[in-house]
Amino acid sequence: MVWNGATSSRWGLVLLLAFSVLAIETAEVARYDNYRLYRVTPHTEEQLRAVAAMEQASDSLIFLETARKVGDRFDIVVAPHKLADFTETLEADYIPHQLIEQNVQRSFDEERVRLTNKRAKGPFDWNDYHSLEEIHAWLDKLASEHGEVELLDAGRSHQNRTLKGVKLSYGEGRPGVFLEGGIHAREWISPATVTYILNELVNSKDPQVRALAEKFDWYVFPNANPDGYVYTFQVNRLWRKTRKAYGPFCYGADPNRNWDFHWAEQGTSNNACSDTYAGPQAFSEVETRSLSAFVETLRGKLGAYIAFHSYSQLLLFPYGHTGEHSPNHQDLDEIAEATVKSLAQRYGTKYTYGNVYDAIYPASGSSVDWSYGVQDIKIAYTYELRPDGGAWNGFVLPPNEIVPTGEETLDSLVTLLEESSARGYYDAKK
Repeated sequence: MVWNGATSSRWGLVLLLAFSVLAIETAEVARYDNYRLYRVTPHTEEQLRAVAAMEQASDSLIFLETARKVGDRFDIVVAPHKLADFTETLEADYIPHQLIEQNVQRSFDEERVRLTNKRAKGPFDWNDYHSLEEIHAWLDKLASEHGEVELLDAGRSHQNRTLKGVKLSYGEGRPGVFLEGGIHAREWISPATVTYILNELVNSKDPQVRALAEKFDWYVFPNANPDGYVYTFQVNRLWRKTRKAYGPFCYGADPNRNWDFHWAEQGTSNNACSDTYAGPQAFSEVETRSLSAFVETLRGKLGAYIAFHSYSQLLLFPYGHTGEHSPNHQDLDEIAEATVKSLAQRYGTKYTYGNVYDAIYPASGSSVDWSYGVQDIKIAYTYELRPDGGAWNGFVLPPNEIVPTGEETLDSLVTLLEESSARGYYDAKK
């Protein structure tokens, strides 16, 4: 073999991948034994600010749910060594709080045992959650068995995993719909729902679903943050970000705060250890940079960009960086109203809706805001899927809720795209 610069680069890449895989395989599994979960509900603006400030002050507090206004809840996981300081602070300021779970690790152990036991299972289904390798293998199989399904490769992650997706098309030149899943690693119901929807678009005999499938070109990426997703399966179930190193103890940026549209203006952190770290600059993460470059190749072809997150049962639309309304705010609001009504019909699941800034919290640099503001895709929504947060399990949604979540979300997606189509959004640029 002739050794040259190109050979050296290839071997360097292979070694980097090998070391990354080895590091994950040998890493200690993050455990949350005796971590407690508290629900904190501030009753004044001063209390709201005090609790919000805790997120930046200590990495021993994990904010699963962040209040957006007085009377809303914070769901906060508290490390054992921080418990006394945390409760003392709340009690000193008379901030209402409730212990929801004594030992967060319990549900993670139950989930891990279940997933370990299911490894010797049958075909890919939606009775439980799947690893990245299982999802990618299913996408490969789907493409091999259906001529209308084409595999897509949007690039590589930091640890050299494929940003794998598919295009589903029953005829070229139709308006495009982009479905993004799994950009936040711990939100497992997101890729589960996206793959459920894709399977129905390919295989369903329901006339409404068939009409929807054949009206659009579908670009579907179930796992936009593959490194983070693998990390949640193998090391840390509550991991949210990418896996790029930022210093000796801090890893990853929030890939839904890293897009180049009003980057780092609102609802982000400049602390590399924070779950909402926006990165050192826009598109610092290869995952967001690569996916955005792929979307750019579709400029003019996409009529809708829809991202799937969890949890809280919300349907959100731009903007996140400001409370100022987008140019087609009224249309987006009315479409969202019809969509959540449709979603509720099957199981009675209640969603609320609104622009990101007002309906949940300020958050700049998201994929949906970027698609709207930079790519001029005027039908842009984010689903925050089940649960509503009433139960603490949040990211650990029981697997028996995967299919119902997929069913009701597909029902609502039919309405969302029919309503926006009726307003002429796919006939021409609006």
